[in-house]
Amino acid sequence: MKPILETRRLTKFFGGLTAVNQVDLIIPENSIASVIGPNGAGKTTFFNCITGFYQPDDGEMIFEDRSLVGLTPNAIATMGITRTYQNIRLFTNMTAMENILVGQHPRLKASWIEAILHNPREKREEETAVVEALRLLRFVSLGGLGDQLARNLPYGAQRRLEIARALASRPRLLLLDEPTAGMNARETSEMTIFIRRLRDELGITILLIEHDMRVVMGISEQVTVLDYGVKIAEGTPGQIQRDERVIEAYLGHGAASGLNISADTAAA
Repeated sequence: MKPILETRRLTKFFGGLTAVNQVDLIIPENSIASVIGPNGAGKTTFFNCITGFYQPDDGEMIFEDRSLVGLTPNAIATMGITRTYQNIRLFTNMTAMENILVGQHPRLKASWIEAILHNPREKREEETAVVEALRLLRFVSLGGLGDQLARNLPYGAQRRLEIARALASRPRLLLLDEPTAGMNARETSEMTIFIRRLRDELGITILLIEHDMRVVMGISEQVTVLDYGVKIAEGTPGQIQRDERVIEAYLGHGAASGLNISADTAAA
């Protein structure tokens, strides 16, 4: 399968600390892949490099045959990579609709002069953006809540709204940083099913960081394990569950033995 993203020897230093250490990773197009590891393993730093929030100190990042090194977050979003965050980062004093409209910014063409003059092209673009925002609200099961302030939505709805805002830029690769953090069992199950829909219905490649191993093992086709910034293992969920290096560094023998689950079980 053709890769959509490839990192080669990706490295990031913070002073004397090597947060990401020569990580090679290939994400196949139209796949669901996970990056796991203990706290401080370098997972979020890895995401921050891919999305341009950090510039790597060494290595390459290739997205659809184009280098990401040196590009700004806005330029990378325009290319087709967006993300969510472990801690929800919505515009809490804006409505759900307004949050999604902001997310469409990377693909809007009207200039600031056209916006001030409110000329015909800008009007058409604005109307199209509203229609798209309403469609995304329905897709994430928030139809009819577009006028609600983001801060007034339930926690699970805020998570879905953040994903809808990321979808607004029409990404081909979506990075999800702990999408089920803070969720109860029902919400986690619903989010797992929803993530699969993103790939199956929209054709978006998914790369996620997640600590809930039932989610990871139930939904992922490829799992990469980091420990102290180093990739220590990579493979299918079954291979990762049996890898002694992963068991010792992260899963533990008890947890690994209890993770022999299928994708259908994880989504139940």
